Amino acid sequence: MIEMDGPFYRVSAPGFEMMIPAWEGYDPEVADQADATITLPDGTRRYAQFMTLGVVSGIMDRWQETGEHLNGRYFSCSDLVIIRQPGFASMVAAIQDMIASGDIEHACGLLPPEDEEDAG
Repeated sequence: MIEMDGPFYRVSAPGFEMMIPAWEGYDPEVADQADATITLPDGTRRYAQFMTLGVVSGIMDRWQETGEHLNGRYFSCSDLVIIRQPGFASMVAAIQDMIASGDIEHACGLLPPEDEEDAG
């Protein structure tokens, strides 16, 4: 289920919840990139940056012109989850699979508990 929560989309799924910034002109059905905070039932929070292959390719093409990253010869990004199809549904499916397989612990960075983040 997707609902607005202030400046964020709150995406609720069995076993987790994601908060994704609601960028202007952003459509959850066709979003090809997103930054997400994932909260598990025990309160553990993780971070993921989702991108399609097209987004990654576009960034590398731009770097080829700007000279960054050896003229776009490589791409690196922490906490990156590449999805084949755009949309929040693809992102939810990826997180569900990573939770089931245990890969989420390695793929998505650990964030401090929400109360610690608010205090800092």
